[in-house]
Amino acid sequence: MIARPKHQRLVLLVLALIAVLAAILLAMWGLRDRAAYFYTPADVAAGKASTGRAVRLGGMVERGSVKRDADGVTTRFVVEDGEARVPVTYRGILPDLFREGSGVVAEGQLVAGGTFVADNILAKHDERYMPPELGNQAAEHKASQTLRR
Repeated sequence: MIARPKHQRLVLLVLALIAVLAAILLAMWGLRDRAAYFYTPADVAAGKASTGRAVRLGGMVERGSVKRDADGVTTRFVVEDGEARVPVTYRGILPDLFREGSGVVAEGQLVAGGTFVADNILAKHDERYMPPELGNQAAEHKASQTLRR
């Protein structure tokens, strides 16, 4: 028995949809461990970030918190957002724009005890830049600093 052209097109369409769906599912499965979610220190304090998972932590580098270890490569500092603080440890060369009181995004993972171990540090590129997730946090931070004085 020979299938009619109408049925052949329907079978081809169904096979194409199955192939596209399979490709999408394979891509999602392959990238599931590479996705890095963005959290603020307040999110970490609220328990939204799980330990041992690749995430991004964004906020402001707390003034007076940057300490360099004797090995010359490890740097410890605190990221804060006005509501909470998270200690960060980074081993490597910091970007030139990294400084206290400025915005930062740290890529890495949260470890037991609440410390964030960063693999990569991204510093803002000018005064007006801030990741969209942080919104007006930089301006609010500067305003609160001014009010405290």
